[in-house]
Amino acid sequence: MKILIVGLGLIGGSMAKALRRAGYAPDGSDLPAVEQAALAQGVIGRAARGPHGYDVVFVALPPDAAMRYLDEETFSAGAVVADVCGVKGAVERCVYAKERAYRYVGCHPMAGKEVSGFANASAGLFDGASMIVTHAPRTDPQAVSLLEGLFRAMGFGQITRCTAAEHDAKIAYTSQLAHVVSSAYVKSGTADGFSGFTGGSFQDMTRIAGVDEGLWERLFLLNREALSAELETLISNLQDYLSALQAEDAARLRGLLRAGRLRKEHLDRERRIV
Repeated sequence: MKILIVGLGLIGGSMAKALRRAGYAPDGSDLPAVEQAALAQGVIGRAARGPHGYDVVFVALPPDAAMRYLDEETFSAGAVVADVCGVKGAVERCVYAKERAYRYVGCHPMAGKEVSGFANASAGLFDGASMIVTHAPRTDPQAVSLLEGLFRAMGFGQITRCTAAEHDAKIAYTSQLAHVVSSAYVKSGTADGFSGFTGGSFQDMTRIAGVDEGLWERLFLLNREALSAELETLISNLQDYLSALQAEDAARLRGLLRAGRLRKEHLDRERRIV
């Protein structure tokens, strides 16, 4: 099986390292300096100049670059081609806008770090993590089966299947909204001089504020409808807390906190069942 990984950043580089750890010999494509680093470490077998001739191609590029690559490059007929973008609807629409010779599968690994680039890639990044695989009427079941075998070899502990629309709705809440909240939270002037006043809560809330704004701006805009809906819900919920505080309504505040606690306990039980 000839495997190519296009984009050897944190995700693509970690995929290459995980596949190498599992006994596969992927090739890679990136900027010359990144390719040289990957070659020097033995992570890739060679630097590829295009996807033709490969059985499996992982496109680990930012959304706009990934869509251009999927639309413009020449793939071998029947090749299995998977992107790993954080939005799926826009990419799927791009691919299915016309007939393709390759078999496309949308994927999204639920793993990452606050840092990026090949230097931060790790063979163990995906160990125990979830890989989301999206399906559509044109998705080839054999292509999905082949990819799921590779994902297990990479260390993924769970494979979650859903439609692109379901993915984008859930990710708007579980990932994108959390990044917006963290980014907004650190903008308080009270954060200045925080040393000595923080515990785990502050670290948890600020951990993902240091985003790559160029990447996340596009992810947000490509999923703007779902993310806007989640933001509206959050703002409405926050307004309830603010109103209770301003009215010095202890019973109302206690009720809001109790409802949040019960909701969290329900979600924890659901996660344990899964």
